[in-house]
Amino acid sequence: MSLPSVECVYVTEDLVREWKSATGSSIPKPPDPAPALRFLYELCWTMVRGELPFQKCKPVLDSVEFLDGPTKEELGSGFADIISQMALDLTLPGEFRARLTKLAKWLVDCSLVPLRLFQERCEEEFLWEAELIKIKAQELKNKEVRVNTRLLYQQTKFNLLREESEGYAKLVTQLCQVSDASSDSAKAATIGVIKSLIGHFDLDPNRVFDIVLECYELQSDATIFLDLIPIFPKSHASQILGFKFQYYQRLDVKSPVPFGLYKLTALLVREDFIDLDSVCAHLLPKDEEAFEQHNAFSVKRLDEANKIGRINLAATGKDLMEDEKQGDVTIDLFASLDMESEAVAEHFTELENNQTLGLLCGFLSVDDWCHAYTLLDRLSPLNPVAHLPICNGLFRIIEMTMTPAYNIVRQTHTLASSSAAGVDTMSATESAHTSFVDLPKELFQMLACAGPYLYRDTILLQKVCRVLRGYYLSALELVEGGDKVSNREFLPGQNKVPRMHLKEARLRVEEALGTCLLPSLQLVPANPAVGQEIWEVMCLLPYEVRYRLYGEWEKDDERTPMILAARQTAKLDTRRILKRLAKENLKQLGRMVAKLAHANPMTVLRTIVHQIEAYRDMITPVVDAFKYLTQLEYDILEYVVIERLAQGGREKLKDDGINLSDWLQSLASFWGHLCKKYPSMELRGLFQYLVNQLKRGQGIELVLLQELIQQMANVQYTENLTEEQLDAMAGGETLRYQVTSFGVTRNNKALVKSTNRLRDSLLPKDEPKLAIPLLLLIAQHRSVVVIKAEAPYIKMVSEQFDRCHGTLLQYVEFLCSAVTPATAYAQLIPSLNDLVHLYHLDPEVAFLIYRPVMRLFKAHGSSEVCWPLDDDETMDLEAESEEKSCNLVLDLGRQKKPIMWSDLLGTVKSMLPAKAWNSLSPDLYATFWGLTLYDLYVPKSRYDSEIAKQHAALKALEELSDNSSSAITKRKKEKEKIQESLDRLTSELHKHEEHVASVRRRLSCEKDKWLSSCPDTLKINMEFLQRCIFPRCTFSMSDAVYCAMFVHTLHSLGTPFFNTVNHIDVLICKTLQPMICCCTEYEVGRLGRFLYETLKTAYYWKSDESIYERECGNMPGFAVYYRYPNSQRVTYGQFIKVHWKWSQRITRLLIQCLESTEYMEIRNALIMLTKISGVFPVTRKSGINLEKRVAKIKSDEREDLKVLATGVAAAMAARKPSWVTDEEFGMGYLEVKPPSLASKSVSTNLAASNGPALAQNEHIGGRGAQTDVGNSVKEQALRTKNAERGTEKTDTASGGKTDTGNLKVKGGSAANGSEAQITTLPAVAQSGSHQRYVEESATKFDESITKAAPKDSTDSEVLLIFTVNG
Repeated sequence: MSLPSVECVYVTEDLVREWKSATGSSIPKPPDPAPALRFLYELCWTMVRGELPFQKCKPVLDSVEFLDGPTKEELGSGFADIISQMALDLTLPGEFRARLTKLAKWLVDCSLVPLRLFQERCEEEFLWEAELIKIKAQELKNKEVRVNTRLLYQQTKFNLLREESEGYAKLVTQLCQVSDASSDSAKAATIGVIKSLIGHFDLDPNRVFDIVLECYELQSDATIFLDLIPIFPKSHASQILGFKFQYYQRLDVKSPVPFGLYKLTALLVREDFIDLDSVCAHLLPKDEEAFEQHNAFSVKRLDEANKIGRINLAATGKDLMEDEKQGDVTIDLFASLDMESEAVAEHFTELENNQTLGLLCGFLSVDDWCHAYTLLDRLSPLNPVAHLPICNGLFRIIEMTMTPAYNIVRQTHTLASSSAAGVDTMSATESAHTSFVDLPKELFQMLACAGPYLYRDTILLQKVCRVLRGYYLSALELVEGGDKVSNREFLPGQNKVPRMHLKEARLRVEEALGTCLLPSLQLVPANPAVGQEIWEVMCLLPYEVRYRLYGEWEKDDERTPMILAARQTAKLDTRRILKRLAKENLKQLGRMVAKLAHANPMTVLRTIVHQIEAYRDMITPVVDAFKYLTQLEYDILEYVVIERLAQGGREKLKDDGINLSDWLQSLASFWGHLCKKYPSMELRGLFQYLVNQLKRGQGIELVLLQELIQQMANVQYTENLTEEQLDAMAGGETLRYQVTSFGVTRNNKALVKSTNRLRDSLLPKDEPKLAIPLLLLIAQHRSVVVIKAEAPYIKMVSEQFDRCHGTLLQYVEFLCSAVTPATAYAQLIPSLNDLVHLYHLDPEVAFLIYRPVMRLFKAHGSSEVCWPLDDDETMDLEAESEEKSCNLVLDLGRQKKPIMWSDLLGTVKSMLPAKAWNSLSPDLYATFWGLTLYDLYVPKSRYDSEIAKQHAALKALEELSDNSSSAITKRKKEKEKIQESLDRLTSELHKHEEHVASVRRRLSCEKDKWLSSCPDTLKINMEFLQRCIFPRCTFSMSDAVYCAMFVHTLHSLGTPFFNTVNHIDVLICKTLQPMICCCTEYEVGRLGRFLYETLKTAYYWKSDESIYERECGNMPGFAVYYRYPNSQRVTYGQFIKVHWKWSQRITRLLIQCLESTEYMEIRNALIMLTKISGVFPVTRKSGINLEKRVAKIKSDEREDLKVLATGVAAAMAARKPSWVTDEEFGMGYLEVKPPSLASKSVSTNLAASNGPALAQNEHIGGRGAQTDVGNSVKEQALRTKNAERGTEKTDTASGGKTDTGNLKVKGGSAANGSEAQITTLPAVAQSGSHQRYVEESATKFDESITKAAPKDSTDSEVLLIFTVNG
């Protein structure tokens, strides 16, 4: 079908061709002006037929000159009319109609025709085809029909005001006067009048209800409306209110919902006239839409907060240095608050547009917390409290709810203050104690909803803190008061058990702190008063609860943008301050740090601790800067330190597995300095952490305990004591303090206070006492650290053991000095039996702990003299001494059962195997472990030296020439202090001398029974070394000196059956080498000190024959036959030979260790050489051999061995001039012969098979010579035995056998031949004279012990001591 023909007058075919062929904007202009409608009509038909593209339409219109000069709107209207008329032609072919719809759409897209004009004038089908509407044509028609019907044909009974003006006028007048009605009769009359008006004027009830609600909205305080509203149907109320809310949802209504409408709705919901859900169904926007918009806003703010402090890797050097160029450091405490204010202002429209939030404001305004809490919980994703109107309404309800409780708290505080001021307020105080504070659960719901926004009202925040404190204290008083206060007086009408109420109160207070108070603190800009109020509540809770709150505090706040911004800002400012913190600007920057910490304690303190772990030199200035912190911040700081200790993923040892990590050392040092300086630091949490770690088998963190004891109590543990310090350790308290005070003055008040604080933290009055559990766990850990240590090398294990052992010594010394008097310490410590058998402690550790308790044993009936003092100088009989020991008793009062000394000895006897008591006695064992160096030795030289120093100080003061009044006063104080020290030292010296004399008297009375009853005397020295000497001499440096001094005491007392020469011989020849190999680094140093003291005493005896005769010549310890103490003594010449053997033995075993491939043997040998370098080596030959080995180790690749070897080499070089030759050492009593050819060949073979060590040491005789000597001695002994009728067998033969049996040393190497020659008798070269010597000695010996020795005694009981271990 073709289009109807249209006569084109203005849009001719020629013009169309020209327009079509034209390019760009050069469109040919029609020759004549044309009327607008006609031109548009022809143009549209031309484009519908497809003769002209749509794109040419706009240029053509611009080029045409119209006769009537239409506007753009008129052209659009013309287009719309033409298109609508053309669309009515139903005969239009399909392709042309499609072109027509496209033309219409194109005109709208090009803004030539407004869409509204097409929608007004075109049919629905054409609009749908042209995509000018979004709903189908039929649906649009139906909607149009419904609208027209409603507008034109439906009749609604509005009963408008204009229809019944008189009735509604009277109604409104009556409703506006209801505020004047107050009595019930007036309210009833008013309601009757309104009902009459409705009936008389036939008013629409729904319209009347609407007017009533509007009047109630304007007069929300008039309570008569609450009586008037029930006369209307409840179901209509929610619909009417819904219509009101929907009106403000219309796009053409720009005004927000009036607050009165929200308040009216809240009142009706509160009075249960309408349901909350029925109203919320009419409110917009929906919750899901609001949540989505708010989440997008929150994500944006979180991103902005996370960017604070972030380093820009693309920044230039100039940008990075910009902050460094600033002169003074400034901090912005309000940065996060400014960001929050901007965010609230930006998001203010949310409150206006969200009708649910408006309804929440209404609930808060009418004090309807129940429904407000429901909406707050429902709208929590929107963070509704961030809006100021909601926040202020919530604060008003909180203050109103807690006002009664706050008045009670304030009254109680006022009365307490008056009582403290001395005012007589007896009755008032009693009433205050009986007035308990109770808080409703709704208050805690409000605080949880307020969250961190309580920072906006700091006065209210402090009131909340005080009320919570009073609430919790009241619950505590109720529990503590018991029956004094009844439940009815406390909670009227409620039946609550006091303990259940306390538990509930504690949970509520914890919730308020965690959800509201602590988060709010982060946003209060530097207000220490607020922090102190919060701490007043926190301090009522146990530290476990506080630390849990601290841990939850930071985790929960990461979702809040403003808190995250505050935290990031505080972290950035803290780092900037720490960069510039120094001693010069400490006061200024320290205050800045405190200001930051007042608001963000967790973030600031954690940042500081991180920096201290990395930079140890920051400890001192940071600790000084912390003087401005509050108690809450100190508590948080302890939590941060424990958190850092417990944090996983960090190694606490360095890569070498030996030394502590730098961060752990820095943290421990920081904590020690901090606790020493500030008494507010609480330590119970750290001690509990250490206890828990020890239970898990982890003891590395004990370095914190070491630092605490060192810094707070000045009890230091060190192995590297000087000779003066070690000697002074044997003295009294004053001497020890003068020599080892480490720069701390005596009676330092700060030191005394810090020591007491540390003691009280371990032994609190009302808390679990951790002092003894910690002590026992450290002692147990010391025992198992070697077994359970997870270390690949034994060196690492030994380091862990030494570290734990040092902590144990330091801790025990602290307890003994801090827990005074000694009876208080004794009451704390478990019994010796429990220490050994219940807690399974090693005997040496058990005695270390129990030793101060042993010194409290007193003679029965005596209250002054304690063991080990002698309470009766005239008592010297053995029977009386035994009775005196049995009468000793330990009485600690009613708390513990008295302990007899015999009971103690029974415990001692159960500590060792039964076989051990064949060669020891419990009395000797208890005496050895119970005494200290103070009991045996008076360091008189040290006393004299210190007294001389004090005299010199007095003289120096007198020589000062400054005579000003201040200088004179100062000198006077100094003189008094020095004179006091002098008097104390002099008195202490005298007291110490008397003490040692008294102890010696007791020992001299008891010595005869120590070993006389032992059946196996041959093993006395071995058992004594194994059970007593070695465990204690490796315990500490003082114990090493004590062991040597105790042996000397046993010798000087003439203890029967204790052979001093055999003791030293067993020590050096049998036990020294294995002890060197199995000791740790510190233990071998102590063993070396013990050997040094032993050798020093032996060299002193050897130095002169007169000295030897005076101190050894007539002592039982030098008996040749030590089974019989009264037998002949070792001569001076024999002692020199035995001494020669000891020297050679030490040389050989040290060389063997130095040439070993085991690291521990080399290191321990070097340490041993360092300790004994003052007395060994003595001979030049031994020194040269040792120097060669040490020089070789100096080039070792292991740095620690090189350092040790260098020190040993220096010590040996310093002593080299004092070395003597073998002849000088022998002093004429020792024959030193060059080795024979046979012996040389044997030595060569031995050297070839066993290494160069033995070859270089064989300087007297080979194995052949040794065998010959041994055989000759054996033959002489046999002849002597035959001459003496076989009653005794000398130990010459046994010496030969033992010597042969002991030829092998470690590694299977043969013993040096010189050893056998040392063990021979003086005249071994002349067999006849030697035989006579032996026979005479045996005869004298037989005569002296005829009564003591039975006739059937075996030959092995008689030994020549100086040959037994050859």
